[in-house]
Amino acid sequence: MPDTALSKTQTSFYRRIFVAHLIAHDIASVPAIIEATGMPRRTAQDTITALAELDIVCEFQHGEGQRHNIGHYVIRDWGPINARWVADNATHLQHALGYA
Repeated sequence: MPDTALSKTQTSFYRRIFVAHLIAHDIASVPAIIEATGMPRRTAQDTITALAELDIVCEFQHGEGQRHNIGHYVIRDWGPINARWVADNATHLQHALGYA
C-alpha cells in the first residue's frame, strides 16, 4: 500500500475496517477501542455504527449477568471485506490513521 496522504474517503474506510479488525481481535468495547486508537468516544461509537454501511455485521453482545450496556461487540460477518487482507495490513492501517 502506498504511503501518500489519505483522502477523507480513504480515512473513513480505513478507520472502519481497522475498528472491525480490532473488534474481531478482542478489542471489542468502546473504551478498549478508545484506548487502542486515541479516537474520541463519539468517533468510536459512530465508526462502529457505520460498519453496517460496508455490510459488516457487528452486534453488541451483553455480558452474561450484566445490566445496561456492559458487554462487547462481535463481528458476525465481514460482508464484501476481505478480513485476511485487513489483518495482513493492520499495521499499515494503524500507522496511516495515526494510531501507532
